[in-house]
Amino acid sequence: MRELYDVIVLGGGPAGLTAGLYAGRSRLNTLIIEKGQDGGQIAVTDEIENYPGQLAEGESGASLIARMTEQVRRFGAERCTDTIKRVELEGDVKKLSGAKGEYQARCVIIATGAVPKPIGCENEEKFIGQGISFCATCDGAFFRDLEVYVAGGGDSAVEEAIYLTRFARKVTVIHRRDTLRAVKSIQERAFANPRIAFMWDSVVVRVDGSGLLSSMTVKNVKTGELTVIEADKADGLFGLFGFTGYRPTSGLFEGMLEMENGYIKTDENMRTSLPGVFAAGDIRVKSLRQVITAAADGAVAAMQAERYISSH
Repeated sequence: MRELYDVIVLGGGPAGLTAGLYAGRSRLNTLIIEKGQDGGQIAVTDEIENYPGQLAEGESGASLIARMTEQVRRFGAERCTDTIKRVELEGDVKKLSGAKGEYQARCVIIATGAVPKPIGCENEEKFIGQGISFCATCDGAFFRDLEVYVAGGGDSAVEEAIYLTRFARKVTVIHRRDTLRAVKSIQERAFANPRIAFMWDSVVVRVDGSGLLSSMTVKNVKTGELTVIEADKADGLFGLFGFTGYRPTSGLFEGMLEMENGYIKTDENMRTSLPGVFAAGDIRVKSLRQVITAAADGAVAAMQAERYISSH
C-alpha cells in the first residue's frame, strides 16, 4: 500500500525547506519533493546581506541553503527528487503523480516559487545558453574580459550587474525607465562602480548572431529610436543577462486554486481556497518576496498543517 504522509511539501527553496523543518520538528510524517537542487532562486545568488543571523563575514545563497538543508535532515523530513505532473487536491487524501511515482498526503504545502521572466525580445530562445543567461552566478565567468549587458532595473538586476563586474570588462544596465527600481543602497553601489554604465528608457527588441550572440537591437521607449549594438570584433560575442522579473510556477494548479496573475491566493495563515492545501513563499500573492518572508511563510504553513491534521 502506498504510504500516506501527513504533509507533502512541493519545493525545496527557503519556504519549502522551512516548512519541512517545522513539520519534521512537529513529528509529522513529512516528504519534501524537489525537482532540482535545493534553494530555488537563492541557490544561485552570490551575496546575501539582509538575512537576519546570516554569517557576519558574508553569506552566499548556496551556503545559507546548505545549512537549511542540513537542519531539515536533522529533523527527519524525507526527501525525494521528482517532477510532479498531476495533482488531485480535493478530498481528505491529496494525490500527486510524478515522473518517478505517486504520492499521497493529508496536507500539501505548495512552495514551487517563481522563475525568471524571458527578456521578451525576438530570437531570444535561439541564444539562451549561447550568450543569453538568467543567472550571473552560474554563467558570469564565461564572459571574462568581455562586454556584458543586463536587462532590468530592480534589486536582482542591479545586484547581478555588480557581481558581473568581477568578470566583464564593462557591464551596461538596460532599463525601460529613467530611474532604477532597486533599493537605494544597491543603487549607490552600482553608481559608484566604474565598470557599470546605464542605458535609460530602453528595451532589447531583437538579438542576433551566427551561433553565438553578437548583435542586438535596443529601442528607446520614449523616442522609438532603434540602436544596433554589435560585439567588439576582437571579442566576437557579448553577454546578455535578463532580470526583468519573475513568473510563478503555478500552472499545475490552474483551475483548482484561487489565483491572482498566476500567484496563489492565501489568507494570513497560508491557507488556499482548498482545505488542507497551503501555499508559501514566492508562489503566493504577497507584497514582499525575500528569503526571510519565504521562510516565515513556510513556518506558518507547517504549523497550520499540523492544526489541520489534528482537527481532522
